[in-house]
Amino acid sequence: MQDLIQAASKVKLLVLDVDGILSNGYIIYDGEEIETKCFNVKDGMGIKAVKWAGVKTAIITGRSSPMVNKRAKEMGIDYVIQGRDDKLEALNQLLLDLPISLEQCAYMGDDLPDIKALQSVGFSATVANAHAEVLSRVMMVTTRAGGEGAVREVCDLILKGHGKYEQYISQYVLD
Repeated sequence: MQDLIQAASKVKLLVLDVDGILSNGYIIYDGEEIETKCFNVKDGMGIKAVKWAGVKTAIITGRSSPMVNKRAKEMGIDYVIQGRDDKLEALNQLLLDLPISLEQCAYMGDDLPDIKALQSVGFSATVANAHAEVLSRVMMVTTRAGGEGAVREVCDLILKGHGKYEQYISQYVLD
């Protein structure tokens, strides 16, 4: 655990996939072919917490969906990149405009298109129900599945790495 906290201490940018990470991976169409996704409020709280700690946030997803833009805006995500199959290329392009290196990035993905990005960053994480090839190539596997608070686990670890977890929690408890 100390190795994970040490790696998390260097994170300046948290990058997330959507389907299978921020959502449960299900894509539901209603009778009028309107797409629906489910997001977990715990993940949103975690994202707001790392932003409070000074960590930038980004979404890189292979699909394009107006719901992703809406949810990203609600959570205060700094950068949203949609419709990109090559996640590492998209990440490298994003970093061209930022004073952040790959080593200072955390990336969370769950399937084959995420592997190169996961292998290139300083902190890599996935969800308990990720593809087996991803599970074997990351530093951290969450106890929760995608869309069920797994992002929050990573956010809490980043807060601990930055030495700000207790300070953040203290806003919500009486001691």
